[in-house]
Amino acid sequence: MSATNRKFRVAVAGATGAVGGAMLDVLARRDFPLAELRLLASERSVGKKLKFKGEEIAVQQLTKDAFEGIDIALFSAGGDRSLEFAPAAAAAGAVVIDNSSAFRMDPEIPLVVPEVNPHAIGQYKKRGIIANPNCSTIQMLVALKPIHDKVKIKRIVVSTYQAVSGTGAKAIEELQQQILDYAAGKPLTHKVYPHQIAFNCLPQIDSFLPSGYTKEEMKMVNETRKMFEDDSIGVTATTVRVPVFYGHSESVNIETERKITAAEVKELLATAPGVKLVDEPTLSRYPLATECAGKFETLVGRIREDESIANGINLWVVADNILKGAALNAVQIAEIVGRDYL
Repeated sequence: MSATNRKFRVAVAGATGAVGGAMLDVLARRDFPLAELRLLASERSVGKKLKFKGEEIAVQQLTKDAFEGIDIALFSAGGDRSLEFAPAAAAAGAVVIDNSSAFRMDPEIPLVVPEVNPHAIGQYKKRGIIANPNCSTIQMLVALKPIHDKVKIKRIVVSTYQAVSGTGAKAIEELQQQILDYAAGKPLTHKVYPHQIAFNCLPQIDSFLPSGYTKEEMKMVNETRKMFEDDSIGVTATTVRVPVFYGHSESVNIETERKITAAEVKELLATAPGVKLVDEPTLSRYPLATECAGKFETLVGRIREDESIANGINLWVVADNILKGAALNAVQIAEIVGRDYL
C-alpha cells in the first residue's frame, strides 16, 4: 500500500457492533497492512473474542488511555463516545476516522468520500480527526461526482428508501419479529420505530426539525455542499425507512448547468471509481437492494433524461449501507492516510 511497505497499528472503537464487525471484514478483505489490531468496546464486552483472519482477538475496554502507540483509530461507537474518546485518540497520535455524525459539519474537520474529495484528507492535521459522511450521502455522491466534474450540478432532488440495518440490530430484530407475527396471525408491536415497519414505508428518519425536514434529510443537504465545496448547489431530500434488511436505495434527480445525455452519463459511470453500472431495462436489470449486500461498489442504473427540464437526469442508486455507507469508506480513507500521510 505504501512505498515503504509499512504496516500500521490500528484500533477499532466499537468493534462488537455491526459496523465494527464490518470494519474487521473490510480490513481482512482488502488485506490492510496491519502491525497490530486493537479491538475496543464498552466494559461489558471486555474479554469477548472476535475472529480476524483465523485468529481470535480479545476485546479491550474503550478508554482515553487505550490508544497509546496506535497509528489509525477507526471509530464506530456512536456520537457520544466519539465526542468523549476521539480527541483523546488524536492527542495520543492516532489519526481518527469517525463514523458518527459528531464531527461531520465541524469546519476544521474534513468530511471525506475517497472517490469524491480525497484531497480533503490532509486537513486532518488540524485536529487529528477525519469524519465519515452519512451512509445515504456517500452512495449518492459516489454516483454524482463524475457528472458534477463534467457538467456541474446545480440542483439535486433525492428520495431515499433506507434499510432498517441503518438503525441497528434492534431494528433488524423488530422487522424480523413483525414478519413472523404477521405470518402467525399475531398482533404486530413496535418499539424502535414510531409505527410498524413490516409491509410499510415510514417517511421519517431521525427527528423532525422546525422546518419540517428531518435531521437525516438535512445531513444529505449539508454534507453534499461541504464535500462538493459549493454552497450554491440546491439540494432537497426526502428520506424514507422501508422494510428491507440491508441496502439503501435512492431516486436521484439532478439539474446540470450544461446539457449531458443519458448515454454520456452511462459512459462516464461505466468507468467511474467505486461505481458499477447496472442498466439494462429491457432485461429488467437495474440496481437492487437484494443484490448489493456484501458488494463494495455503488450500483447505478435507470439512467434517463428528465423530460420536464432542459438539463435533467434521473438515476437509481443502491449500495450496501453497512459497507460503502460506513465500514468500507472508513477503511478506504485509512488506506490513503497510510499511503500518503504517515
